[in-house]
Amino acid sequence: MLPIMPIRVRAIRGATTVDSDTREDVTLCVQELMLRLIDDNELAHDDLISVIFTATEDIVSMFPATAARELGLGDVPLLCARELSVEGAAPRCIRVLMHVNTERSVSQLRHVYLKGARSLRDDLPG
Repeated sequence: MLPIMPIRVRAIRGATTVDSDTREDVTLCVQELMLRLIDDNELAHDDLISVIFTATEDIVSMFPATAARELGLGDVPLLCARELSVEGAAPRCIRVLMHVNTERSVSQLRHVYLKGARSLRDDLPG
């Protein structure tokens, strides 16, 4: 009998920025971020538990979750919220908190920061 490997709930972070607040740019950037998070962490669709998106106040053209649904994630619970408006924060920024089932340890997870969001968490690998 094979040993049973525990499946654990883990959270993976990511962020990106959009050059302009248009449906096309938001869709492109959110989908790029989601695909990188899924690919870099070797996740299957059924590994996804839920995804929370936040967007800065200067993104009003669409919900980031709409772009994720277009990737085939319509059956995954997706939630959008407004990012805190903090002086000096990155403009046109979309952040992601993805909850997943995985056998991987916290140190094996790959957080993904793209475009102008790369400097947000330079202390994290990946």
